[in-house]
Amino acid sequence: MSYATLEVGREGHVGWLIFDRPDAGNAMDAVMLEELEVAWQELDADPEVRVIVNTGNGSAFQTGLDVVQLARNPDALREQSRRTKRAELKISAWHNEVTKPVIAAVNGVCAGGGLHFVADADIVIAASSATFLDPHVSIGQVSSFEVIALVRKSPMESVMRMAFSGSHERLSAQRAYQLGIISEVVEPDSLRDAAAELAEKISRNSPTAMAHTKRALWGALEMGLTDACRAGAAELVEMWGHPDQTEGPLAFTERREPQWAPMNT
Repeated sequence: MSYATLEVGREGHVGWLIFDRPDAGNAMDAVMLEELEVAWQELDADPEVRVIVNTGNGSAFQTGLDVVQLARNPDALREQSRRTKRAELKISAWHNEVTKPVIAAVNGVCAGGGLHFVADADIVIAASSATFLDPHVSIGQVSSFEVIALVRKSPMESVMRMAFSGSHERLSAQRAYQLGIISEVVEPDSLRDAAAELAEKISRNSPTAMAHTKRALWGALEMGLTDACRAGAAELVEMWGHPDQTEGPLAFTERREPQWAPMNT
């Protein structure tokens, strides 16, 4: 499929989903909101894609909803409001139940609704010039979905400070790294190369084992410790007898790259 607001493609086993509205800070207009759902599902369904990198073109990573454009499109605004009210958003990988590992490579400012893509990614790296902020309360809006998801993975007080500071304070990439919100900071010119290198490492692993691992880890955020361990055990047992469990040790013994089975076998 061809996209108007995104660049979507594959390099080897690495899928790329790139925001492509640089003149608008990569903000989500009505078209992007529709295209995101399709793009996530397309990449997740591609048997050749084992890991997905999400980044942006231009100086911004993602700056949330394009409220000016959406105000001119009442049907799109109404649909987004309906999905928000019912907690049925289809913006991020998590919203779309993507089974493959997702790396967010934050290339610039990440604001408001853009935080969905940080909170809902599996791994986040950032350029040293990237900044994070949540301006909702500064325009009289409630900060909700993005920071709720983020606080499940990050220190509570740091997320609260960002939510309450609104547009009056920005979190630097280095500070986000210190807080554990992101796992790596790189020079801006090296960001895509760093993301591609990390994605290539991840793509060398069993796609099926990674899908089960992702489901177990995200599921743990929804449960207490005992229930999460029981659910994780079920994911582990489901892999028993899978051909990758034979191929992995054999490839290690033979000192070669493993030939993993397609994820649905």
